[in-house]
Amino acid sequence: MNSKSRSMLQGPLLQSILTYTIPIILTSLLQLLFNAADLIVVGRFCGSVSVAAVGATGALTNLLVNFFIGLSVGAGVTVAHGLGSRENRVVHCTVHTALPTALVSGVVLSIIGISFSEDLLRLMDTPDNVLPLSTVYMEIYFSGITFTMIYNFCAAILRAAGDTKSPLIYLSIAGVVNVVLNVFFVTVFHMNVAGVALATTISQGISAVLVVLALMRRTDACKLTLSKMRFYKPQLLKMIRIGLPAGVQGSLFSISNVLIQSSVNSFGDIFMSGNAAAANIEGFLYVCMNAFHQTAVNFIGQNAGAKQYPRVYRTVWICLGCVTAVGLSLGTVGYLLGPQLLSIYITDSQEAISYGMIRLSYICLPYFLCGLMDVTTGALRGLGASFVPMVISVLGVCGLRIGWIYTIFQLPQYHTPQCLYFSYPISWALTFLVQLVALLVVYRRHVKALSPELHAI
Repeated sequence: MNSKSRSMLQGPLLQSILTYTIPIILTSLLQLLFNAADLIVVGRFCGSVSVAAVGATGALTNLLVNFFIGLSVGAGVTVAHGLGSRENRVVHCTVHTALPTALVSGVVLSIIGISFSEDLLRLMDTPDNVLPLSTVYMEIYFSGITFTMIYNFCAAILRAAGDTKSPLIYLSIAGVVNVVLNVFFVTVFHMNVAGVALATTISQGISAVLVVLALMRRTDACKLTLSKMRFYKPQLLKMIRIGLPAGVQGSLFSISNVLIQSSVNSFGDIFMSGNAAAANIEGFLYVCMNAFHQTAVNFIGQNAGAKQYPRVYRTVWICLGCVTAVGLSLGTVGYLLGPQLLSIYITDSQEAISYGMIRLSYICLPYFLCGLMDVTTGALRGLGASFVPMVISVLGVCGLRIGWIYTIFQLPQYHTPQCLYFSYPISWALTFLVQLVALLVVYRRHVKALSPELHAI
C-alpha cells in the first residue's frame, strides 16, 4: 500500500471515515474557491453585472461537464472493487483506461463549450447586458476543460485507493495560484471576467499535472505508466456501466438547474447577482456534505469487493449520521451569517443582498436533506448499482423540479422566488426516502447471495 493510502477494510470505521473524509472536504472547498475567487474579485473590482455574468454560466457549465464527470465515478468504483478483491490486473487496466477517457472527454467538451456557449446562454434567457461577459467566460473556461477532466479522473483513482491527502495538497497549490492570478489579471490588465476565467484555467492545469505525477510515482497497482495507456475493453465497459448512469443523473440534475436559472434570469440582473452569490455560499456547504457521498462510494466499494457486508452496513449509517450533523450545523451557520457572507461578493447593491437572503432561507436550513440523498446514492453506486439511483433521482429531483416550474410556478400568485426555491427541499426529501428503501433492498440481495446466515443482519 502507498504511504499516503488508508485501509478501508479494517480498523475502527468512524475514525477511518472521518480521517478519510476531512481531506476530501478541504479539497472540495479549495476547488470551490476557484469559482468563489472569480466572483469575489469581479464583484470587488468590476461590479454586480460581472458577478451575474459569472453566476449565469454555472448551471450551464455543470450541465455539459457533469455527464463526463460521471465516468470518473465509474473509474473510482471499478478501482475500489478491484482493490477490495485484490485483482491487481483489473486495477492496472482501469487506471490506464481512465486517463485516455479523460482526454477524450475534455476534447469533446472543449469543442461543444467553445462552439455553442453564446447560443446556449441565449436559450437560458440571459439578459443582453450580461450575455457578452458570460460568453467570454465560458469560452475561456472550456478551452482548458481537459485539465478538469484529467484532475477528476486521477483524483477519483487516488481516493479509491485511500489517498485523500494528495489531491488536497495539489489543489492547495493550484488555489493559491488561482487567487493571485485573479487579482493580477483583473487589476493590472483589466481583463474583467476573461481574467478570472484564464486564472481558473491555468490553476486547473497545474492541479492536473500534479495529480498525474502522483499516480506515476505510486508503487502499487494504481501506478500509472504513460506508455501503457490504452482502452482496456472490460474495464472501460464497467466504467461506462457504473459511470454513465451517474453522468446522465448529473446532467439531468443540471437540466433542472438550467431551467431554474432561466427562471431566475426572468427576475432581472440584480436578482441574478444575489442568486449567484447565495448559490456560491451554498456550494461551500454542499461540498462538505458531498464528501461523505465520496466516502460512501469508496468505503462501500472496497468492502463490497472484499465481501465484507457487515462493514458495508455500518458504513452507510455512519455516513448518514455524519452528513446530517454537518448539514444541520453548517446550514444554520450559513443562514445566520448570510448578510455578512453575501456582502463579501456584492458591494454595490443592498437589494441584491436581500435577494440572496431569500435563497439562503429556503435552501440552507433544510440542506441536510440533500446530504442524506447524496449518501444513499453513493452507497448504491459503491455496491455497483448505478442505474437504480439514476432513475430515482431523475424522477424525484429533476422530474419534480421541472414539473414544479411548468405548473405551480406558472400560476401568477406563485410566480415568486420563494415558490421557485421551495422545490429544492421537497425534491431532496422525497428522493432520499425512496433511495433509502432501494439501498436496503439492494444490500440485502448482495448479502443473501453471499451467505444466508448474514441475511439476518
